[in-house]
Amino acid sequence: MAQRTERADALRNREAVLAAADALFAASSSPHSVSMDEIAAAAGVGKGTLFRRFGDRAGLIGAVIASRLEPLRQAVREAQDAADRAPRQRVLDLLDASLRFKIENRNLMSAAEDAGLSSPYRAGHYGWWHETLRTALEQVPGVRAADFTAHALLAAIRADLVAHLIDERNMTPEALRSSLAAHVDNVLGADSDGGPPGA
Repeated sequence: MAQRTERADALRNREAVLAAADALFAASSSPHSVSMDEIAAAAGVGKGTLFRRFGDRAGLIGAVIASRLEPLRQAVREAQDAADRAPRQRVLDLLDASLRFKIENRNLMSAAEDAGLSSPYRAGHYGWWHETLRTALEQVPGVRAADFTAHALLAAIRADLVAHLIDERNMTPEALRSSLAAHVDNVLGADSDGGPPGA
């Protein structure tokens, strides 16, 4: 019984830490300045709990990102299951879902870069994401080198570029999503699905 209570407490502490870190990064105008002390205080746990559970700041940030991925995974599943969507539109739906995730979480992503998690290719979810997009591209008529094209399209929505365009170039999220659709049309060439580009 004591062990079960301890496990429940540990789970509650973990959820409290993730929620506190998520809120602090989202609210901060300078995500790299959010400290482990601030996160521990906001979560109501000792700083030692953070290090025991997550190892270091990078480990904590990685865990927060992982906890935010489920809505993105759900959007991906919906795009994959949309039998009425043309292959070309399915590719755009997948990329748009990822772009919206990065727009909404750009402070958190900036903190990840500052913590040494800057290479997206080392992230645990990158392989899954690349494989998902590559598979979708293989269904688009006329697309060659789907493996490289998936990498290239994902590079166009890197978190640091998204943050730069929105926060420094004052590009609206809607304009960024529209520009992504135009870029996909440019990369994939003339629309061979029979509909207007980006439709």
